Amino acid sequence: QVQLVESGGGLVQPGGSLRLSCTSSIDISSINIMGWHRQAPGKQREVVALITGRDRTTYADSVRGRFTVSRDNAKNTVHLQMNGLEPEDTAVYYCQALWNSQYYWGQGTQVTVSS
Repeated sequence: QVQLVESGGGLVQPGGSLRLSCTSSIDISSINIMGWHRQAPGKQREVVALITGRDRTTYADSVRGRFTVSRDNAKNTVHLQMNGLEPEDTAVYYCQALWNSQYYWGQGTQVTVSS
């Protein structure tokens, strides 16, 4: 079992920045892929950014160049640095881990971009 706990969400003005963190209950160096997904009201959940154990990253077109995903193996934590936030980025952000062929999810953290 993997437990994931997100933090760092909140309210920010357009153009602002936030950093989300996801801490795992197990050593993340053993986790194949970790990533961030988001779900806006009335929309399907979508992939935002993924990072592999070899630090290969993938981003959704809508966030590429503004968001950066990274791993801190010493703290068993994955971060999502979000810059240049837009109202369209408003959503609940979920951390995900793929471990032993199973997907695990965090409880989600709300990000609201509004003036």
